[in-house]
Amino acid sequence: MTMMNTVLDQVRKMDNAELNTVIAAIKAQRTYISKQATRKLRIGDIVSFDSSTGTVTGAVTKVNPKTVLVRDSSSRTQWKVTASLLTHLNVGG
Repeated sequence: MTMMNTVLDQVRKMDNAELNTVIAAIKAQRTYISKQATRKLRIGDIVSFDSSTGTVTGAVTKVNPKTVLVRDSSSRTQWKVTASLLTHLNVGG
C-alpha cells in the first residue's frame, strides 16, 4: 500500500474534529508553498502558466502575498495567478 493510500484510508476513518485539524494543516501548507513561490519572483520576471486556453507567457507586474499579476505578452491581458502555478522562464539570462 502506498503512502497516499494509507493517508486516504486514515482520512476515511476520521471524525469531524479530526478532519478539521487535517484541513487546517493542509491550508497552512498551501499558504507556506504559495509564499515560498512569491519570494522567488520579481516585477519584470518572465513566467508561464497553463490556462483554459493554453499556455500563457508574460511578465510579472505585481507580486501579492499569495498571487501574482501577470501581463500576457501576446494579448496584453492581465491575469491574477496563484504563485505556485507559475513557471519562471530564464529569458535572456
